[in-house]
Amino acid sequence: MPVNLSNGKPLAWDSAKLDADTKAMLDNLQPNILQAHVRESMSLLLVHFGDGADGRRFLRALVPLMKSARKHLEEVRDFNRSKKRGTPYVGVGISKPGYLKLGESTTKFTDNAFKSGMKRRKDTLSDPAVGAWEKHYQGEIHAVVLIGDATPEPVAATRTRVLALLPKTAKILGEEKGEGLRDAQGRGIEHFGYVDGRSQPLFLADQVTAEPGANWNPFFPLSHVLAADPLAPHPSRHFGTYLVLRKLEQNVRAFREAEEALADALGFKGEDRPLAGAMLVGRFRNGTPLRLHGRPSADDHPVQNDFNYRDDPGSRCPVSAHIRKANPRDSRDGGLERALGVMMARRGQTYGRRTDKPWDDAPPATRPTGGVGLLFMAFNSSLQSQFEFTQQSWADEPGFPAAGTGHDPVIGQGGREVKARFPTAWDGKKLSAPQKQVPQTVTMKGGEYFFMPSLAYLKSL
Repeated sequence: MPVNLSNGKPLAWDSAKLDADTKAMLDNLQPNILQAHVRESMSLLLVHFGDGADGRRFLRALVPLMKSARKHLEEVRDFNRSKKRGTPYVGVGISKPGYLKLGESTTKFTDNAFKSGMKRRKDTLSDPAVGAWEKHYQGEIHAVVLIGDATPEPVAATRTRVLALLPKTAKILGEEKGEGLRDAQGRGIEHFGYVDGRSQPLFLADQVTAEPGANWNPFFPLSHVLAADPLAPHPSRHFGTYLVLRKLEQNVRAFREAEEALADALGFKGEDRPLAGAMLVGRFRNGTPLRLHGRPSADDHPVQNDFNYRDDPGSRCPVSAHIRKANPRDSRDGGLERALGVMMARRGQTYGRRTDKPWDDAPPATRPTGGVGLLFMAFNSSLQSQFEFTQQSWADEPGFPAAGTGHDPVIGQGGREVKARFPTAWDGKKLSAPQKQVPQTVTMKGGEYFFMPSLAYLKSL
């Protein structure tokens, strides 16, 4: 029988009662989709095939370097039990032009964003003109090979093995290198200095058990992230997912200046000044959610994620805050129904090295204006309904969730004509005078849409 992606329960992947088709799905699904793979060190190779037959042989030759989702989950379980380290992550994504180069028809793919390609969706996403993208993104990218692990050495060794398989008719258009960024307590952060990666959709029973919630249920069905692989031998049990890849450069100095300017405008002094940045992001730098606390929790406190916005009209966490625009949760502005259909499995990685400490209070003038940022990667069952909807209808829509909200202060793109209002104190009733929005401090430098096919498809090439 076909795999039930809409099951109302998390997947108990190692259950003895698991049916044969679900086992086949896990044995042929790429890792890093249902559960994030450790990838503190990453290499992303953007590949162009000069000959389709050679491209097919290259992709098939990569399979021995790859592992299945089931193997990855077994490695995670073994690490949690005995600290035994697993093997490197190798993932493969193919673009629509890539499939055509391989001699495949793409008529069975149903996602129009994937079939158009990111370049043709730039107006939908308010992206810069393609001519402003970094050069290696401007041409036709056929495939992306992702290599990740906890340390650089196995990544470098695996990268060498991948390149040894590359035919002479193919070329690497460009390479991105990701490197995990952590604060003094070891928490993963992004370059503006804020804890990142929380509030992920969870698909597996052991994940959900580890993060119970009374106010926010992190469980999402497999239909939220998986799509039948239409070119695999058995699409009813061979699955993949759509990958969005975007290189987002961060102007850290400008964002820190905006934090300082907002703190001044709202009259925040002393220990209250971090409130300004938290009102833009929705969390304090150490991850404390503004919805629950007006001051950062102690640094040894777990990063909280069990909250909703049902009873917060914006007096605690402004409706314009990044995490609220990108995930309205169970808000009284009707966020829950949309959030359940939109959230993405984010698997991004920071890039660029810093000589400063991103999490401290050093003056903005000491911060980088470019050369650092995020390799945004997310898995979707529908690029249009998930990633593109989030970017276009939430982040870039100044009228969401209400008139005068403004753009997402972190990832929003486009003009900033609308002025926004903020509470003048945490949980205060009074709103500020209209304030200029934070200038755009994140610049999209290039990207593409890919489908991450099943291992069964790659083996069949």
